[in-house]
Amino acid sequence: MTSHKSVYFYTFLAVLLWSTVASAFKITLRYISPVTLVFFATVSSAIVLSMMVVLQGNIRNPSDFTLREIRNVALRGLLNPFLYYIVLFKAYDLLPAQQAQPLNYTWPIFLSILSYLFLKHPLSRRQILALLVSFCGVVIISTRGQFTSFQSTNLPGILLGLGSALIWSSYWLITMKSRGKDLENMALSFLFGSIYTFILYVYVHGFTLPVWQGLAGALYVGMFEMGITFFLWLKALQLAPSIAGISNYIYLAPFISLIWIRIIVGEEILPATLIGLLLIITGILLQQKDTR
Repeated sequence: MTSHKSVYFYTFLAVLLWSTVASAFKITLRYISPVTLVFFATVSSAIVLSMMVVLQGNIRNPSDFTLREIRNVALRGLLNPFLYYIVLFKAYDLLPAQQAQPLNYTWPIFLSILSYLFLKHPLSRRQILALLVSFCGVVIISTRGQFTSFQSTNLPGILLGLGSALIWSSYWLITMKSRGKDLENMALSFLFGSIYTFILYVYVHGFTLPVWQGLAGALYVGMFEMGITFFLWLKALQLAPSIAGISNYIYLAPFISLIWIRIIVGEEILPATLIGLLLIITGILLQQKDTR
């Protein structure tokens, strides 16, 4: 396979797999709690990511880590996967998948806001416009297009969906300053996250095992939301002559995901969902165009 074909193979395989996870979240949460899903998905992902690091020969000697690096890794693991997926899965537990998924995709918008607040990166007029466009999309999705009535709005679920995006953007803001490679950083975060999720799982559920349907769903999420798919995306970025040339393909995932949500989960996709998602993605793309 030529390098050009390999880039698109890894890119579209990653996009296709990521498009399935919203449905996987929703189906799995029919059988197990968000805490159970977080624990088993995190552990399975930590194993997969660690194996990939080993196979690539990128293992660092533990003595090479400074106390500051260990502290940073522990903090990253607290943000992602621990807090991020607990908040995200609870949002999916409360909301229809077609609402929770687009709200989670607002993380690039939060990243630009955090960069402005903490890194003093200026916001251009185009970026401010992008924020407003994406915000309109969030309002449409949150209210399901019913602006005069908020009876159908699940405010805790909406806040959790947006909260997951805020946590994810915070994680990437910290990770951008971290030493080491992306795959290594992710593996270390999930190893620490496994410790946190284990403590929470035992506290909430004891040492009981979930039903096999829930366990199978959690393993799928761990492999294809957090593990293997992340590796495929990194391979695409490494082989691509231009990161900008393939980065926007990731925004195909939420639209493909709506097809799976309709077929697998059985949700009727509302026009407001499509319009809101289009506005969110448009805002993100406007922002990216300004930063190139």
